[in-house]
Amino acid sequence: MKLSQFRFHLPSSLIADRPAKNRDESRMMILDRKTGKIEHSVFKNIINYFGDGDVFVINNTSVFPARLFGRKEKTNARIEVFLLRELHRESRLWDTLVDPARKIRIGNKIFFSNEKGEDMMVAEVIDNTTSRGRTLRFLFDGQYDDFKKLIYTLGHTPLPKYIRRKADEEDRNRYQTVYAEVEGAVAAPTAGLHFSKELIKRLELKGSHFAKVTLHIGLGSFRPVEVEDLTKHKMDSEELVIKKDAADAVNTAKKMKKNVIAVGTSSMRALETSVSTKGELIPFSGWTNKFIFPPYECKIADAMVTNFHLPESTLLMLTTAFGGYDTIFNAYKVAIKEKYRFFSYGDVMLII
Repeated sequence: MKLSQFRFHLPSSLIADRPAKNRDESRMMILDRKTGKIEHSVFKNIINYFGDGDVFVINNTSVFPARLFGRKEKTNARIEVFLLRELHRESRLWDTLVDPARKIRIGNKIFFSNEKGEDMMVAEVIDNTTSRGRTLRFLFDGQYDDFKKLIYTLGHTPLPKYIRRKADEEDRNRYQTVYAEVEGAVAAPTAGLHFSKELIKRLELKGSHFAKVTLHIGLGSFRPVEVEDLTKHKMDSEELVIKKDAADAVNTAKKMKKNVIAVGTSSMRALETSVSTKGELIPFSGWTNKFIFPPYECKIADAMVTNFHLPESTLLMLTTAFGGYDTIFNAYKVAIKEKYRFFSYGDVMLII
């Protein structure tokens, strides 16, 4: 398929700037991918669709405060540093993006201050990786735990750029799933944001299970597709871990003819990265650059929970691969007409 086939007009008024008051009370569209039938509900009613033996596959990655604001030495120019990935723990080496990149060269130092204006940390640029990419060495002599505490003190929740406001304390809690455990993501697995602890408990009491995978979402999932021919687009690699207990839970559900529900595009990518020719999930530890777009047959999941996505995004492409191109685009037309809220803090779709 072509990139242009994934364009649609989205009114800016439908882009969610804040989450719903309660996690499990976002609006939910239920879409039958076989018939195209659409129903409207709220997310906590997902309990009515699944029961004993069904397995929700959730991504337990944890978002860290990856956005830092510093100033360049001598000129005091304001520099945004976006932490992408820790390269070497002992050396405090990080792969980052800097903005404005034209002002930052190898050898430059960037100073980071607290709210009182006191310098707390310094980083030195030691390499250029891409047009905006830089490798930074943080000059910090203390213990590693103290270094990470300082990152959490100085860092900001990495809200997507289309949310045009400064991240606040509410975001530290709400731009994180209630089951986040393993630090490493710079973007939240947003379909999971709708689950409350209470709803998870109710689902478990009804007999549903939760299988945890870990896929550390990077900016690659949100990088614009710049080629018309989708076969020429390359996804950035992201770290993925699927443990044996998660694989066993999924495979048992498949054998018992129960539902496997992928919670979000990251969980779907995890499942499809490590599936056998027999349709079984295999334990995995490594990196994935799996890019899923139509035509593609998802081999494990029977249902999917996902937010409403950006035009031309790889997330939308994956969703259409699972739900069907025409079916999903018709549902998006309905969503716009019914004023569903889009993107990370938006409403949710259950595809069954």
